[in-house]
Amino acid sequence: MENQAQILVVDDNPEIREIIQVLLTAEGFTVTEAADGPAALKTLTTQEFDLIILDVMMPELNGYQTCLKIREQSNAPILFLSARSADSDKTLGFSSGGDDYLAKPFSYSELLSRTKALIRRYQVYRGKPPEDASACPDTLSVRNLTIHTASSSVLLGGMPVDLTDTEYALLLLLATHRKQIFSAEHLYESVWQEPYYYGAANTVMVHIRNLRKKIEKDPQNPLFIKTVWGKGYRCE
Repeated sequence: MENQAQILVVDDNPEIREIIQVLLTAEGFTVTEAADGPAALKTLTTQEFDLIILDVMMPELNGYQTCLKIREQSNAPILFLSARSADSDKTLGFSSGGDDYLAKPFSYSELLSRTKALIRRYQVYRGKPPEDASACPDTLSVRNLTIHTASSSVLLGGMPVDLTDTEYALLLLLATHRKQIFSAEHLYESVWQEPYYYGAANTVMVHIRNLRKKIEKDPQNPLFIKTVWGKGYRCE
């Protein structure tokens, strides 16, 4: 259940960590704190989390660098918090493996909304059947790519592919509806389960690019996920 989820909050500002901890604990979440990137990485060696809330501006290892290292050992969703909200900053966050980006200052309701959406999707990704599971076959195959929906696992040429929950959700949606063109708006609202906003197209683009790096032999000339210029994306 969402309110039983384990959340790791990484921020060098103790006041921000305390505010987030109080807010999320009141909602029933279990919160662990880390004061910087190295402390977070050490915590991840002994404990699993359903969500990592990660500040960008930190000493020693910044949030982007920490995210890259986290992705070497965990696929848990990562929500960036940052006072820097330019599109280029968000793109850098998504490129390093983040799932969502929330600009400071943020409202409590917005933080809760993003937190619950990311955890809900991750729980589905880890094996909790989606509400429309009956409409999705146990196995989907696209050329030499196989998706096992029961275990939320992906094989490429028989070898496992390590995807984040966001990448898996995008791939599953596109593969379930092969040949159908999905606009960036449709993909964003379906996968992120939030209203489309200015800049969300770039968010989708970066995650598609990350997914292609993992499943395509030549990401510049993709065989699985094609870009339909001016319209969106489709799975061949």
